[in-house]
Amino acid sequence: MSSTIQRPDGDVRDVDVADVAPVEQQGQMTHRQILEALSGMLLAMFVAFLSSTVVANALPTIITDLRGTQGQYTWVVTATLLSSTASTPIWGKLADLFSKKLLIQLSIVIFIVGSMLAGSSQSVEALIAWRVLQGLGLGGLQALVQIAMAAMISPRERGRYSGLLGSVMAVATVGGPLLGGLLVDTSWLGWRWCFYVGVPFAAVALVLLQRTLHLPVTKRVVHIDYLGAAFLTAGVSALLIWVTLAGDSFAWMSTETALFVGGGLLAIVAFVLTELRAKEPIVPLRLFLDRTTTLAIVASMAVGVAMFGSSVFLGQYLQISRGYSPTAAGLLTVPMVAGLLLSSTVSGILITKTGRWKHFLVSGSILVVAGFAMLSTVDHETNIVLLGVFLFVLGVGIGMTMQNLVLAVQNTVAASDLGAASSAVAFFRSLGGTIGVSVLGAVLSTHVGDLIVKGLAAIPGASAAAAASASGSVGLADFTDAPPVIRNLIRVSYGDATGRIFLISAIVAAIAVVAILFIREIALRTQSGTERLQSESVDAD
Repeated sequence: MSSTIQRPDGDVRDVDVADVAPVEQQGQMTHRQILEALSGMLLAMFVAFLSSTVVANALPTIITDLRGTQGQYTWVVTATLLSSTASTPIWGKLADLFSKKLLIQLSIVIFIVGSMLAGSSQSVEALIAWRVLQGLGLGGLQALVQIAMAAMISPRERGRYSGLLGSVMAVATVGGPLLGGLLVDTSWLGWRWCFYVGVPFAAVALVLLQRTLHLPVTKRVVHIDYLGAAFLTAGVSALLIWVTLAGDSFAWMSTETALFVGGGLLAIVAFVLTELRAKEPIVPLRLFLDRTTTLAIVASMAVGVAMFGSSVFLGQYLQISRGYSPTAAGLLTVPMVAGLLLSSTVSGILITKTGRWKHFLVSGSILVVAGFAMLSTVDHETNIVLLGVFLFVLGVGIGMTMQNLVLAVQNTVAASDLGAASSAVAFFRSLGGTIGVSVLGAVLSTHVGDLIVKGLAAIPGASAAAAASASGSVGLADFTDAPPVIRNLIRVSYGDATGRIFLISAIVAAIAVVAILFIREIALRTQSGTERLQSESVDAD
């Protein structure tokens, strides 16, 4: 089979891959070569997860220091999710057209720049803006690492390495909040280092990727669907901004709502029409004709709503309602991470051994619903040991669900669509997370305000003006400035309101269970993405 490659001196020519290409170029890599190639990618993934988790426990301090509100608290998270969500399909499609290695390195550079600027922010508005840039880099990392792994490793063998990915997620998930808490609690460092701390890891990842990652680069005429990318970004952004602001900055039934929703839907329709005609669509609509891909996307979106939407506010619950320091709040999430690490590692090994994967997805999704249902009972007095048990159950479910949904899709689609399909799953999971953070944040803010109003009415001497102001967005800075009796009221209100967030998450996660039950199990392939692509090229010839 011939393929067009580029020599070190820049000469481009057609050669026979089997005769001259190293094993990395043929998709026939040894265990050691795979581990070496994974080193830089897993470090890049660690940076991506760390950047999200390290900020979680620091957010109350950040918003207090910058004199922000509950609405801005949500937007610091939503801004990153929004930009990473909108860019994920674009990164995925580019991975089908250009060098995956170069794209991963580019996303790391964007992340580094965004992190440095975010750490230097002097206002919440500036922080939100630079979190958008940071999210563009994160969108690339989250999509491209999965795509590169699919190119190197067959679906059947991927479970052998899923434990490594689970370990990275676990270390970043538990280490992030702990590190963030330590940085916040260390006077000579402070919360700004929550953004700076990922930069050296990202720089090392760049060097490792340059030395260890060797994937084939397909040289062909490409047609980038710029119009489709523009419509997709505009449509998703308009709808997500509407979900975030409606009910707070303007009424649900208002002119602003009509403009955001109408404009967003028009952009989505234009995107679909563009994709039907584009030579190289950003999201090939034929992917949705496949039952497994469509159901996995539905399940990923539901899990994203539940997981991202609720976990963002866990640190807030532990610090504001239960009074724990940022460091202690990070330690209290260890049970969830332990469950995630255990289940992702064990399920990965068993999947590689048996080739069966659906029952892990079904069991995991049921445990996710059970975990959220248990967490829906929490209030300001919940036993912390019991909370740890609930989090462990949730972690086990997430560990069995998240990666295996991607595996099911990558095992089904054509090798030429691996990038687009993998990024589609990541896109809808992030989209669900963005919607979850926005909607659940609004629910929490409203419910906390209502509880504070009721509590103020029962406090002698509380003014009507105070009650009225409490019904709006509750400023986190107000918590430290308030007198003890009001501070206790805010603490109790946050604790009692958080259970509703988890209840909604459990209901949404049930949708994932239904979708997964209808997924048809297909035997796992034994060829890597690169080998499959070469086979498909031969068949086409």
